[in-house]
Amino acid sequence: MPGAAEKIRKRSRLSYQTMQKIHGIVFVLPWLIGFGLFFVTPLASTIKYAFHEVGVAETGGMALRYVGLDNFTNLFNVEVSSQSQPFLRVFSDENVNIFINTPVIVVFSLFCAILVNVKFKGQGLARVVFFLPIVLGLKVVVDLIMVSTGGDVADAAVDSTIDNEMIFDFLREYTFLPRDITMFISDLATNIFLLLSQTGVQTLIFLAGLQSINPSLYEVAKIEGANSYEIFWKITLPLVGNISLFALIYTFVDMFLKSPISTEIYYFAFNKNNIGAGSALSVVYLVNVLADLLLLMLIMNRVVKLSHAAK
Repeated sequence: MPGAAEKIRKRSRLSYQTMQKIHGIVFVLPWLIGFGLFFVTPLASTIKYAFHEVGVAETGGMALRYVGLDNFTNLFNVEVSSQSQPFLRVFSDENVNIFINTPVIVVFSLFCAILVNVKFKGQGLARVVFFLPIVLGLKVVVDLIMVSTGGDVADAAVDSTIDNEMIFDFLREYTFLPRDITMFISDLATNIFLLLSQTGVQTLIFLAGLQSINPSLYEVAKIEGANSYEIFWKITLPLVGNISLFALIYTFVDMFLKSPISTEIYYFAFNKNNIGAGSALSVVYLVNVLADLLLLMLIMNRVVKLSHAAK
């Protein structure tokens, strides 16, 4: 009998793999609950409202009248944005802007991470100064400067921009670059402070990736006579390829979240009291983000595979 009882206890014990699965489910359960309540449920309601005309019922509450695809067709044929622009133009301009600025922000973030990762005296203090506006927020730092200096330094830091016309004339006179590229470079130089404020998280991501590279790889490369240029292209860049994909996706999504289209959604749904059109705009915006994100992932996966194959 004691032997039978011992066998029953052993059978009732959960295996180690099963306990790991249970612990994993318990760990992500709060996120799953929040995801279902605060994302899936509003998303389903938004999709439903996009196909209905939403009004107020006589007895109170919402009155829904099915209109099919009318909200979507009116969005591009009848409705205009708060700036009196057709939405086809708004979406095209926003997509072009994001696809151009995303690689620039990621490249600039990698450049900043390499600079911060260099060993020098006072490295810790330099990192604190560099990341302080990013951690606290640029507005908080500007407000602190205004309080301590009376506003003069803050106004000079925020309001002053590099002369766009001066840079454009200099590049046109002393370089042979096409006009479009010259304008693009001058715009980047003018908005350098805004660009710097958007590179914080990506710089931290690249910094973690750079510090995870085995230092012996650099030592071997230097012994073999490789210069800094060759070390960057043959060691550093291939090893941060997967991190670059993550940084690109993060930057891409972050720029879409800060897009003025989100303001237009609020404008239609609440200021114009047109919940149907606002919901339709939300659905189109979501599909646009997912399609662009899928395209970006396909391109970057191809680039990463080619870089690994070339090694």
